[in-house]
Parts: sequence; structure tokens; C-alpha cells
Amino acid sequence: MSPLYPFHLAFPVTSLAAARAFYGDLLGCPEGRSSDDWVDFDFHGHQIVAHLSPSEAGHHNTSAVDGDNVPVRHFGLVLPMTEWHALADKLRAAGTRFVIEPHVRFKGQVGEQATMFFLDPCGNAIEFKAFADPSRLFAK
Repeated sequence: MSPLYPFHLAFPVTSLAAARAFYGDLLGCPEGRSSDDWVDFDFHGHQIVAHLSPSEAGHHNTSAVDGDNVPVRHFGLVLPMTEWHALADKLRAAGTRFVIEPHVRFKGQVGEQATMFFLDPCGNAIEFKAFADPSRLFAK
């Protein structure tokens, strides 16, 4: 298996100030380079770049997954279970409105995982998930 390298994701936002407050302040992602039109963040070692493009921001469609209406366009991370629980608690304390409340899906199945979905202030859907056994991430 090849070494794991950081991914790069560019996504649209309606406001760079709102993106900075959400990704930087709430999620704790250090800010990197920026301009008047974009800002990049260290998203747990990965590079995400918020580009000012109000007409493209937001999620529009969902897909059924284990009884939930999952936003089709979303991104996120797989965290260790303890970090996932700490983030869920932090988001609840901050008054975050969840699209899908933190819970365990696929209970008793190969893909059992903790998951939660919420929107950034620009309407982009984000998922954080965790596995009790991380080796089961790609298990069939």
C-alpha cells in the first residue's frame, strides 16, 4: 500500500468571513494562504480551499442511506471514535443544527459507523464519521 498523502479539496462559499469563523474558529482548522477570493485551511492535515462563489455554494440533493437522507454533495473526515465524540459534543454545545444527528448507522453490519452531518454557514454539507474498528473502513 502506498503512503497516505493529504487530499486537496476546493469548494464554494458565500462569504470568506463566515468560512473563516466556521472552519477556523469552530472546527479549529489553521488558516494557510489566502487572497481576496479564497482562503485555505489545514483540515486535519488535508488542504481545503474555500473559494468565494456564492452561486455555487450549498447542497441541493439527498440520497437514502440506512434510513437517512444524506446530502449528495458533501465532504468530511473519518476520525478516531474518541475525537468524533468530542467533536459531536463541541458542535452540540455551539448550537449546531445537524442535517443528520450524530448516531451509529449500519448497526451490527460490516460498515457500522458513527456519523453526523451538518452544514457550514454557506450551506455546504460536511460529514464526520468514525469506526470502532478503523480497519473496517473499506470492508465489504
